[in-house]
Amino acid sequence: MSAISHELPQAAVNAKLIALISSAAVFVGIFLSGFVISEPAPYELYMAGLIAIWGLFGLRLSRAAMPLLVLLVTMNIGGMMAMTQMADLANTPLYLSVSLFLAFTAVFFASVTAVQPGLYRLIFFAYVVSAVITSLLGIAGYFHAFPGAEMFTKYDRAAGAFQDPNVFGPFLVLPGIYLLYLLLTGPVTRMPLLAVPLLIITAGIFFSFSRGAWGMFAVSAVLLTGCLFLQSASGMFRLRVVVMTIAALSLLVVAMIVILQLPGVSEMFSNRAHLEQSYDTARLGRFARYAIGFQMALEHPFGIGPLVFGTIFGEDTHDIWLKMLMDYGWLGFVSFLTLVAWTIAAGFRIVLRDRPWQPYLLCAYVAFIGNIGLGTFIDIDHWRHVYLLLGLIWGAIALEYRHQRLLRPDPVQAQGGRRVVERGASVKDFERS
Repeated sequence: MSAISHELPQAAVNAKLIALISSAAVFVGIFLSGFVISEPAPYELYMAGLIAIWGLFGLRLSRAAMPLLVLLVTMNIGGMMAMTQMADLANTPLYLSVSLFLAFTAVFFASVTAVQPGLYRLIFFAYVVSAVITSLLGIAGYFHAFPGAEMFTKYDRAAGAFQDPNVFGPFLVLPGIYLLYLLLTGPVTRMPLLAVPLLIITAGIFFSFSRGAWGMFAVSAVLLTGCLFLQSASGMFRLRVVVMTIAALSLLVVAMIVILQLPGVSEMFSNRAHLEQSYDTARLGRFARYAIGFQMALEHPFGIGPLVFGTIFGEDTHDIWLKMLMDYGWLGFVSFLTLVAWTIAAGFRIVLRDRPWQPYLLCAYVAFIGNIGLGTFIDIDHWRHVYLLLGLIWGAIALEYRHQRLLRPDPVQAQGGRRVVERGASVKDFERS
């Protein structure tokens, strides 16, 4: 008995230590996602090692999340088939390796959140910290706050620790939406604490001068507010959402008015605010290339190979659907389309259900819809945060699947003609974590 009493505390200590190490490892991975100045970025190197180590120690994928793995792998098989159509492979093997790696990161995040739902809170916190820091770098770069700060800009636009402001801006949408959610639903005393990072991230989105990021943030914020309004039957809560939304919008409008008074900002904003730019409507501009590309897809069912479209027309596809057809063929296109439709449909079924992880699912879901909408006008194929969003949503899908299974009545537990239903272990696990 004494031996057992000594062993149990040590086992508990070891389990706690493992949980802390695994949580810290995930935190670092998410934090690094905000710093992609060069490739391969620290995020790729770190996550490749983390996934490998986690896999050795029992990375498990829920049956409910298996479509995520199958469809992403099938999409990449389409890319490998498209590669056979190329006369010169150039950097194509590396490109497809990155595509497959990012697919595995989505599967990884779906797996760990389904097993440890408490990681959702940690992931979102790490994302916010990363977004605030990279936003500050972008803002400092835009205003040349210190020598060498211009490295955090591109085309006179804030890019943060990213290579492209058109990726930097959309990266900031999810943490911005999450902070907005906390602002709309949390206690009033926390408003100042949340308003500061929200304003920093919103400024980062603004100074990226990415029309797509502006639209994404606006659409995602509207969807978030609408979902919160529909989810609650309380008139007081709905009134609170309306009042807080008006307050948040007023704060943003005031901030915008102040920012637009700064030298050079108003002119850049005016130029970028147009729905159409010269490179969109030119003879072989973005919209013209769409028509040409879709015609080519009918003639090349296996695609023409990754990155080949840009070598032919001087500019890449700038459209995720055309990107799939050209770089991954019809097999990749159908796989990706199926994955997007499945993710949206399955997420829609559960996004308003009262679960401990529902706030994280809701924020990830509206941000994912925003990213897919933006994908119609820009290539989001290798955006790391898109694969993270996929993982977060499919992790919640797997959690709901397990939760529903555990809620099913068990005849063995019937007592006196009444069926006893245990509360889902998935909810218990979340609360313990």
